[in-house]
Amino acid sequence: MNEISNSDPVLNSILQSENEIADVLVQICARTRAETEKKSSIKSLKEIAEEAKNKKTPTRGFSRVLKEKMAKGQMGLIAECKKASPSAGVIRQDYDPSMIAVQYENAGASCLSVLTETGYFYGNNEDLKIAREACSLPVLRKDFILEPWQVYESRVIDADCILLIMAALKDNEASEMVELARCLDLDILVEVHDEAELNRALALDVCLIGINNRNLRTLKTDIAVTEALSPLVPPDRIIVSESGLKTFDDISRVQAVGASAVLVGESLLSKQNAGTAVRNLLGSN
Repeated sequence: MNEISNSDPVLNSILQSENEIADVLVQICARTRAETEKKSSIKSLKEIAEEAKNKKTPTRGFSRVLKEKMAKGQMGLIAECKKASPSAGVIRQDYDPSMIAVQYENAGASCLSVLTETGYFYGNNEDLKIAREACSLPVLRKDFILEPWQVYESRVIDADCILLIMAALKDNEASEMVELARCLDLDILVEVHDEAELNRALALDVCLIGINNRNLRTLKTDIAVTEALSPLVPPDRIIVSESGLKTFDDISRVQAVGASAVLVGESLLSKQNAGTAVRNLLGSN
């Protein structure tokens, strides 16, 4: 597998000045659709649907774990496994999903998030399987889920939860994906970036609302996004603040406005020991 470097033309095109930045989300979604079309030409929708429906491995209750944390007044941590990102390049040269998952679990993480997107994050489905087998935590498949085929695939690879990004989906597409995921006993984290997307997400029958502090079109992060949107989320939903969270003070800041969970990756993975980084983030050292 090739690694992202400063000489990578794709990365360089992404990391240009703001006025020149291409719409990263559009690029990733185009690549994802092409990759999914290729996969579905090898294994049809009917075939992967049958495989998913016959899956015997029970899901681990991603939403349930976060609800239990919330009931105890504790902050839930969804700790992320990823090798790279468009904004940071390669985060860990020695990327080992198994070791990282164990460190996360031992340090008190509530759930895992594993990147399976291949082109920009250099993940793959095997990373999710390896991480899940190494621990007992429920796992979010972090990817750009755009087609029903991918929802079935998520169940086949033993994901417990899928991510739906409202910026990448029409309302009818999101609704179809939610219904399908429920039929497969998959939980759903619906991600929003602004008030319009939040209103669309609240129309869906989901309890997990992810507020992403990173603008996927410019890659900039601002925790103020969570502070602005959290008061608009009804109390029967669980708010997950995502991106740009680096310290215990950051966690306290989003918790103060109603976030019950956080999704953190880069600031944990950039440290030598991911477990120690989790303890520092949660203030449990």
